[in-house]
Amino acid sequence: MKHIVLVSVAAMFFVASATFAQQKDASSSEMKTKEARVNGLTLHYIELGQGTPVVLVHGTLGDYRTWDGQLEAFSKGYRLVSYSRRYHYPNEWTKDSTDFSVTIHARDLAAFIKALNRPPVHLIGHSYGAFIAFLVARDHPDVIRSLTLGEPPVLPLLKTTPEGDALLTTFITTSILPSSEAFKQGNDEEGVRRFVNGVLGEGSYEKLPPPVLKRLMDNVQELKGETSSRDLHPPTTCEDVQKVKAPTLLLDGEFSPKMFHLINDMLERCLPSAERAMIPAASHGLELENPQAFNETVLAFIAKH
Repeated sequence: MKHIVLVSVAAMFFVASATFAQQKDASSSEMKTKEARVNGLTLHYIELGQGTPVVLVHGTLGDYRTWDGQLEAFSKGYRLVSYSRRYHYPNEWTKDSTDFSVTIHARDLAAFIKALNRPPVHLIGHSYGAFIAFLVARDHPDVIRSLTLGEPPVLPLLKTTPEGDALLTTFITTSILPSSEAFKQGNDEEGVRRFVNGVLGEGSYEKLPPPVLKRLMDNVQELKGETSSRDLHPPTTCEDVQKVKAPTLLLDGEFSPKMFHLINDMLERCLPSAERAMIPAASHGLELENPQAFNETVLAFIAKH
C-alpha cells in the first residue's frame, strides 16, 4: 500500500490538463524532433529560439507536446527546449518499467541539461516534472539559473501535514486501485479509462475527443510504471528543500486540490529564495488551462534572473 500511496497523486497530474489539449493545434507535432543520448537511452526533444536556455519538464502521461501553449511566447527571447522523459512518446518503451522513479528521471534530466552544452538554464517543471526539476536543482546547482515549480507532488512533505493522509485516501480508492487492477489484467485502455473517470468523474473518459485519448495511450507506459514502482519517491525533508539555492517560483492553480497548496506552503517555508504566484481560473493543468497567465507570470520571473 505504501508505494500505491506515493504513486497516487503523481499519477493524476496529466488528466486535468488532458481536457484542455483539444483546444489548440499541437504545433509541436509538426516540428522535427532532435535526439540526445542520455544514460544509455535516446530522449527526443524540440528546440526553438536563441539565447539563455529554458528547459521544460512535463508531468505524468505528457510529453514534449504538453508545452505547445508556451512555444511561441518563450522562444521569442530564449532558447526553448521541451523534451520527452524516458518511457514517454516518442521515446522507446522498455518491456519493464518497474525501475520508474523520480530519482531516475532527475538523473536523466541533469545529464540532458549538460548535453545541451549551455547551462545554466531556467528550469520549469509541472507536476511530476516539477518534482524532478526540484531534485536536479538540489543536487546539481551549477546547471540551474532559476527554478519554476508548478505544483510538485512532493508527497513526503505532504504526509507530514495533519490532513495529508486523508487527502490521498479517496483518490487512491476511486482511481489508482481500479486502474492498477486493470493494468495487471493486461487491459491498458481500461486502466486509463478507470484512472480518468476516477479523477474527473464517471463518464469523463468517454467525453474526451480521439486526439486526447490517443495522447493518453501514447504515454500509458509511464502510468503502468508508476503503479508498479516500489521506489517512486525519495524521502524529502525541509532540510533537503533548503539545499536548493536557485531563485524559485512556486505556482498554484486557483482551483487546484488542496493537497497541492499544502505542499507549496511547506516548500515556501523551507526554500531559501522563493516567490509564489497563483494562476487564476486554473486547476492543476496550469500551463494548459490558462497559458496566457502562466506565460506572463513565469517570463516575468525568469527575466529577473
